[in-house]
Amino acid sequence: MIVLAAPLLFFPSDALTAQSTAQHPAPLTVDRDPVRSPDADVTKPTTGEVSKEGGSFVVRADVEEVSLNVTVLDGHGQIVQDLKRNDFRVLEDGVQQNLLSFQHADIPVSIGLVIDNSGSMYKKRPSVNKSSLDLILASNPKDEAFVVNFADDAYIDQDLTSDPNKLKDGLGHIESRGGTALYDAVVASADKLAADAHRPKQVIVIITDGEDNASTLNLEQAIRRVQQLSGPVIYSIGLLFGDEMSRGEVRHARRALEMLSGETGGIAFFPKSLDQVDQIAAEVARDIRSQYTLAYHSTKPTSQPGFRKVTVIAQAKGEGKLNVRTRTGYFPSVKNTPKPASSSQ
Repeated sequence: MIVLAAPLLFFPSDALTAQSTAQHPAPLTVDRDPVRSPDADVTKPTTGEVSKEGGSFVVRADVEEVSLNVTVLDGHGQIVQDLKRNDFRVLEDGVQQNLLSFQHADIPVSIGLVIDNSGSMYKKRPSVNKSSLDLILASNPKDEAFVVNFADDAYIDQDLTSDPNKLKDGLGHIESRGGTALYDAVVASADKLAADAHRPKQVIVIITDGEDNASTLNLEQAIRRVQQLSGPVIYSIGLLFGDEMSRGEVRHARRALEMLSGETGGIAFFPKSLDQVDQIAAEVARDIRSQYTLAYHSTKPTSQPGFRKVTVIAQAKGEGKLNVRTRTGYFPSVKNTPKPASSSQ
C-alpha cells in the first residue's frame, strides 16, 4: 500500500508526500518528538504596512481576523438552521465584536480521521472502519480527508484525498498493538491540517476505546496547541464500554475527550455498544454540514498576547432559548518583532 513515511510536523509540506515501501512506514516520532513544542511559534505572520520612522523600519500589523464554526441547538437538542446574521452576537473577552461575514452553507471540509489502533481495538476496528467510511460518504463530496492510525506512535496510512476507496484502504491498515498516544496523534493531525489542508474549515474525528497512556504531551498542552493554531473542531467517539477499563480510567478518558471536543467547538459521544457508532457518525456528518461560519476582526491588536475567550450568543424571535457550540477561544497570531534597520538599509 502507499504510505507516508515522513514524520508529521517537522518537515515542509513537500516532504509529506506518500512514499512506497516494502516495510511499515517509520512512525511520526522517529528520532524526534511527535509534535513541536506547544510553546513554539505556531502562527502565520499577519499582514501589515511597513513604514520608516526615524532611522528604523516599523511594521504596523493588522488586527486579528477570527473565524468561528458555530452549531446552534434548540431546547430539544435539534439543530437550528434558519438563523440570520442579526441573530448572532459575538463577544471577545466580554467586548462585542462586529461581524465581517456570515455564512450558512454546506462548505467543503478537510477532515482528519484519527483512529485508535492499540491492542484493545482489534475486534472493534471492522465496525469502526465502516462507520468512519460512512461518515465520509454522508459528507460533502468535495470534502477531503486523511487517515491517522495511532497506538504508541501515529502513522498516516492515507494522505488527504476525496477518494473513498483510498480512505477505505487507509482505514484497513490494522495492527492493533501497543499503547494509546492520543494527545500526540491529535496534535500531529492538527498540525497536518494547518500545513496541508486545502479547505479553510477543518475537523478532526477521534475514535478511541481508552485513556491516553503513551503521549509526550499532556491534555492541557494538546488543547493549547490546537488553540494556538486556531485549529480544527474535534469530534470524539469514546468506546468506553466493556470490562477492559476501571471506573477511574473510564472517568479520566471521558473527561479528556469531553475537554478536547468542548474547547474546540465539537462534541464527545459515548456509545454503549458498537451498534450505535454508525448512528453517531451520521450525526457528526450532519453537524458538520449544518454549521454557521462567522468572522470578525478582533478589537484587540495582534501584539497583545494571551488567550482570548470567545462567546457567541444566538437569539431569534419564536425560537426560545438557543444553545450555541463553538470554540471557547484562541491565542492571537504573534508577529515576530523586527530588528531595527538603519536608514541606509
